[in-house]
Amino acid sequence: MKVKVQKIDGKASGDIELSDDVFGVEPRADILHRVVTWQLENRRATARPTRERSDVARTGKKFGAQKGSGGARHGDRGAPIFIGGGKAHGARKRDFNQSLNKKIRALGLKMALSTKAKDGLVVLDSLELKEAKTQALKGHFDKHGFAGKVLVIDGESVNDGFKQAAGNLKGVNVLPAAGANVYDILNHDTLILTKDAVEKLEARFNG
Repeated sequence: MKVKVQKIDGKASGDIELSDDVFGVEPRADILHRVVTWQLENRRATARPTRERSDVARTGKKFGAQKGSGGARHGDRGAPIFIGGGKAHGARKRDFNQSLNKKIRALGLKMALSTKAKDGLVVLDSLELKEAKTQALKGHFDKHGFAGKVLVIDGESVNDGFKQAAGNLKGVNVLPAAGANVYDILNHDTLILTKDAVEKLEARFNG
């Protein structure tokens, strides 16, 4: 699949051949759904677990007489009504982590990239800016006609000047190639890849 490469200022910069094995896979909703669900479930954090009655280190020996004390009858210092006792119905640790086959995860990423390759993919020569200013970058984006949420993926690491300039642009997120994932790709209207990013992503699957 041949795609036009642009410079960040909108000028043409030749063509690039995208691998059909990575950018030409027919998307399947069930695979994408499985990968996105796996990602979001693994992001979930659990509540900090509290110690309940059986978890506190207090004696279970009856500390007072059953009758004659003039007070209530008690038998365990670990009861929730005492200071230092266990929490009644406390928060419990839950494990939301799911397992998903590596092949399915790789296939899901290929399908997400292929989805954007059909509509919403832009390939840039590099992210080098003459002026690392937010206003200048916004002008370039307006010239390209980018609307909505934009995800920019660079190569080994993100260009520092671009990262700094994009930091204050609403709806613009930047990732290195190693951080490319299905949820973020599908959750943005436009996907921007640098030539380095294309090379890294293709090597990731071919390697």
